[in-house]
Amino acid sequence: MQGILLLLPDFGLILLGWALYRLVDFGDSFWSGLEKLVYFVLFPALLFKSLASARIDFATAAPLFASGAAALLCGVVLGLLAAPLFGQNKGAFASRFQCAFRYNSYIGLAVIGKLHGAEGIAAMGILIGAMVPLANTASVWMLARHGKLGVLREMARNPLVLATLAGFLFSASGLTLPAVAAQVLGRLSEAAVALGLLAVGAALKLRGSSGSHAASCYLLAVKLLAVPAAGLFAASSLGLTGVYFDTVIVFAALPTATSAYILAVRMGGDGPGVAWLVSANTLLAMLTLPVWLTIALRY
Repeated sequence: MQGILLLLPDFGLILLGWALYRLVDFGDSFWSGLEKLVYFVLFPALLFKSLASARIDFATAAPLFASGAAALLCGVVLGLLAAPLFGQNKGAFASRFQCAFRYNSYIGLAVIGKLHGAEGIAAMGILIGAMVPLANTASVWMLARHGKLGVLREMARNPLVLATLAGFLFSASGLTLPAVAAQVLGRLSEAAVALGLLAVGAALKLRGSSGSHAASCYLLAVKLLAVPAAGLFAASSLGLTGVYFDTVIVFAALPTATSAYILAVRMGGDGPGVAWLVSANTLLAMLTLPVWLTIALRY
């Protein structure tokens, strides 16, 4: 019940986005524009500010990064094993493969902020920032491999990767953000989570085809069960406690990000199939995330 109550406001925003999309005629162009605004402007601003404002002790944070990477790589490896379930439809596999390990940062930041306030947001920002290049490299590599696109070119154009690298470099430089810049980035960051959750709700689409039922069920089980279990095992094995431990569990238990759909469409992949899988992932996470959150709080 404690986990459900913590998550209720955030999932409430997702459901509000779903209701607004269907009940209020804003038009598809409004929601498409909002999604792009969050993906290309607001969320990169949040990532950059979180990293640039933090003085990162990489020795202390190493177990946090290692635990997050272990969970994410578990999803990558198990996702690769799904290839035979798609038969000859290599494009569908390349598009949906990322649903086994990509994570919805908006939900993660909202949840950890409820648990640990600014300290939790900083820890999640650092972990998300460190994992963005890894998650995007795996996603872009698979789509580029099947779509005959350049991996390095696609990575260089990814706003999340660019914001992460810029944030780490600024933090390492020892500089401090000017007051005006910090305030502007702060306003953009505040908007990112709420608008991101509304966009997640508006993007829920379960009327399309799920494709292979076996493949979809397998990828859902990997993301919502196997990856969090791997995160829990890694975090406990490496001796993480407190905010870092909770951050890893929340990170690993997050549903797939809607950016998986954006990436699939932009790179000529199976957009509708990814949209269905992301939607199913998000809805099922309303049941699984409170369980993992409760485990984290009682561990």
